[in-house]
Amino acid sequence: MKFISNLIPLEEALSKINDNIKLMDTETIDLKDSQGRVLAHAVSSYHNSPPFDKSAMDGYAVIAEDTFGASNNVIKELKIIDRIGAGDFSNKSLQNGDAIVIATGAPIPDGANAVLMKEYTYEDGDNLEIHSQVTPGENISPKAEDIAKGDEILGENVLIRPQEMGLIASAGYSEVEVYKRPRVKLLITSNELVDPSPNIDDAKIINSNQYTIAALIRSAGATVDIDHGIDDFDEIRDAIDKASREYDCVITTGGTAISKGDVVIDAVEDLGEVLFHGVAMRPGKPVGAGIVNGTQIFMLSGQPVAAMGQFDIIARHFLFKVQGLDYSHKIVKRTSSTKIHSSLGRTDYIRAVADDETVHHVLNRGSGIIRSMVEANCYIIIDENHEGIEIGDMVDLIFFNDMAWPSL
Repeated sequence: MKFISNLIPLEEALSKINDNIKLMDTETIDLKDSQGRVLAHAVSSYHNSPPFDKSAMDGYAVIAEDTFGASNNVIKELKIIDRIGAGDFSNKSLQNGDAIVIATGAPIPDGANAVLMKEYTYEDGDNLEIHSQVTPGENISPKAEDIAKGDEILGENVLIRPQEMGLIASAGYSEVEVYKRPRVKLLITSNELVDPSPNIDDAKIINSNQYTIAALIRSAGATVDIDHGIDDFDEIRDAIDKASREYDCVITTGGTAISKGDVVIDAVEDLGEVLFHGVAMRPGKPVGAGIVNGTQIFMLSGQPVAAMGQFDIIARHFLFKVQGLDYSHKIVKRTSSTKIHSSLGRTDYIRAVADDETVHHVLNRGSGIIRSMVEANCYIIIDENHEGIEIGDMVDLIFFNDMAWPSL
């Protein structure tokens, strides 16, 4: 193994990842299944929406000029000549002095140029008393008010939320072309890991990464399959080789410490290219990335908290971008209520608890202390050019919930 001891800056590591990002292939899916997916192509409308001038409320289609001057003190009378329910239309044309009962969303009949609200009328058979006036165009939604036929309504690489689903449907589509979700193979490596159980043997550790990292992968809009392996070079090499041919991304945990006894880095280097091994960040310094058979490999720490941080800071960035969605931290500001030391040349992501105004770090911050992630709700970000923060400093932070794939 080529021993890598020089840590590269976080921005350089992300740049190396960006250089190898390729968008996922596309697929056409039913529109009703599209929430949370990303449009692969721009969408243009097949129709006008609404397709005709329609009533914006229940009331009476009228000629506005017939109502001029009407009030509670000056009552005018019109003759009801027809009634239009929802989904229906009238083939009658209004003349002066006529009115047609109309439901919300129904087409405006010929001759009418306004809708008078029902609340300002009194109906007696076919006789209609009106107690208010309307202006031309009032309470009418004009044809193509929302969408015009042929208009580009959404561009490519747009996240589909419920409102986009409604717009796409209004444009005439029941299916939509989106980027496929990346399929990720999660390889858990270590000799000492066991599944959760009330009883475990000496020197064994419960494997929590299979739950936390798999859940984080899903929170980045990807799907995940999990395999386990021991710290054996040939076994890990074969597993990475096979997974890289079958999946869009491979993520390993364990076997990345910056030492001479870890096999994952060796296996990736033997199979392909190690992009980096060791990043000037905390937690998660011994993170690695590589390319095998054209597939992106992320090599995370076996320490649970370090692995979660490495995923959030580096791997999540990749999984968003291959689906056509840009990813950048949603940074917010808070006042620090504690002093935190850092070191120049290293980017720190400090587990912390923030409210609407202040933030303080979690005291137990070891890379294996999972409870610290449970107690925290955000990371304080200390840039590599700062040596720490003082009480009262305004600091950058990112909430855990703001890192998840939108609409999930």
